[in-house]
Amino acid sequence: MSAQDSTEGIVIAIDGPSGSGKSSTSRGVAKARDLRYLDTGAMYRALTWWMLDNGVDVEDAAAVAAAVERPVITMGTDPNAPSVSVDGRDVAAEIRSKEVTGSVSAVSAVPEARELLVRTQREVIAAARAAGAGIVVEGRDITTVVAPDAPVKLFLTASPEARAQRRSREVRTSDVAATQADLARRDKLDSSRTHSPLTQTADATELDTTGLTLDEVVALVVKLADEAGAR
Repeated sequence: MSAQDSTEGIVIAIDGPSGSGKSSTSRGVAKARDLRYLDTGAMYRALTWWMLDNGVDVEDAAAVAAAVERPVITMGTDPNAPSVSVDGRDVAAEIRSKEVTGSVSAVSAVPEARELLVRTQREVIAAARAAGAGIVVEGRDITTVVAPDAPVKLFLTASPEARAQRRSREVRTSDVAATQADLARRDKLDSSRTHSPLTQTADATELDTTGLTLDEVVALVVKLADEAGAR
């Protein structure tokens, strides 16, 4: 059996906080093994963008809950060109704005929002598997809620300093201290929410990416996937 065959239909679940390397790693693994890729964080950002764009008070959980069914969020799962659209509009750039970043944790904490998007995420995973394709899914509750039975479950971490440096490069800001403070704020919100908090499961492999290159992290995850697929 080739390495490619061993990962056919596999689900690789990757959780971790912002800046830990989830997105780059997940896309790299998907490309290496010709798998599909789903960025669930982008889905919450897309929902948050729609709420803000439509004047919904994101701090009002009841208002968010009442509106979650209205937008149609569509995700492209090609790791070479992942896409996200809302009601047919490409919002890949808009969902990375500071306003969305500052509001996404509030929207993500609303149970109705999580229930809707988890259901959608599971449908995407099921569609990939039905087509005979494996998929790498990343987020904050993939190993715990979305795909708890995934044969490969990882929890990526990195030092607060490394995460802040990475996120600062990503958003092109020189204020690393402010970025680190914002990441700490989001960590607290995401790990303390009542519904689907960010947490590491006992059966997830923890991978500290602080001193590793992206290629090294991808290679480690691919190795775990190949081993799981060969069992």
